[in-house]
Amino acid sequence: MSRVHDMGGRFGDGTVAPGEDAVFAAPWHGRALALTLAAGALGHWTIDASRHARESLSPRDYARFSYYEKWLAALADMLVARGIVTEDELQAGHAAEQSSLSERALMAGSVAGVLKSGSVYDRAGPAPALVVGARVRTRRPARNTMVEGGHTRLPGYAAGATGTVVRLHGTHVFPDSNAHGLGEAPEPLYAVAFEARELWGAAAEGDEVIVDLWQSYLEPA
Repeated sequence: MSRVHDMGGRFGDGTVAPGEDAVFAAPWHGRALALTLAAGALGHWTIDASRHARESLSPRDYARFSYYEKWLAALADMLVARGIVTEDELQAGHAAEQSSLSERALMAGSVAGVLKSGSVYDRAGPAPALVVGARVRTRRPARNTMVEGGHTRLPGYAAGATGTVVRLHGTHVFPDSNAHGLGEAPEPLYAVAFEARELWGAAAEGDEVIVDLWQSYLEPA
């Protein structure tokens, strides 16, 4: 079954207009990002788990929430689920007592360095089974084969499509496993190029789409 967050290629949403002068549209957007970073620094979930939390919002909420409202709703769910805060504390807007995790708080002076360093997700793992130039077909349907309804980075619009490996990124943490606490299970990660018409039909003639895909999403075409 399709998931509400998997909206790539959907009619009616308009074009994407990227800009080089991106800023927060409202002051609270920056605070939402800061809260998410600070909570993530506590070390109780991975980036894959946080993505899955946003995807797991109810379809009704996902459709009506703005981008950063989704972030805050998912963050609240994770904090409560892991016993870091209680629902009563969320309602009150403050902690009932000092948290035992306070010593891990991400202080303002450390934020720039943390953002600059990023997170490393490449790992030692199995040798790649594919080479640059190989023709491949993506798995269909686009679903997590380990956890029913679980997280996956295979977009629905690319499921069952045929493309060409154009780059090997090395071996990286596998999101479908890592999002659910099942281990990092690193796999080779490839950049796969698809003719746009393969994904969108004849109207997309002449364009190309490149998607980063893990090895278990692919089979020789």
